[in-house]
Amino acid sequence: MPRAKKAPVFCVFCEIAAGRIPSHKVWENREFVAFLDIRPVRPGHLLLVPKKHYESVFVLPGALYARTFLAARALASRMERHFRVPRVGLVVEGFGVPHAHVHLVPISREGQLNPSLAKESSPVALRRTRAGLGRALAGKA
Repeated sequence: MPRAKKAPVFCVFCEIAAGRIPSHKVWENREFVAFLDIRPVRPGHLLLVPKKHYESVFVLPGALYARTFLAARALASRMERHFRVPRVGLVVEGFGVPHAHVHLVPISREGQLNPSLAKESSPVALRRTRAGLGRALAGKA
């Protein structure tokens, strides 16, 4: 059975999950935190991260793996309604930060889930998105 590896000396997602680094959190429960990507592919691009450190989604224990994707599904449904999009894309790649996470990106047509479209978002835009999306995601997922 996969086990959590000890977090590296510094893991930005562990620090965000613990509240030691500011982020634009829009949702959390006891196991996960979801926050806005500061380099979004599209407005509303979220990262869903287990609070406990695992290097990749593929080493998550089976039950946590399942709960990760159940949480992603619940958040995606709310995101679709909030952003009025037909779909929320889900990406697992994990090259930027060696901490298990999934990307949830509101999309309305083919080609919008392209990482080359990512660009730095302004703090004002992130705060505005967080305010609306946080209300839309409130509740249990």
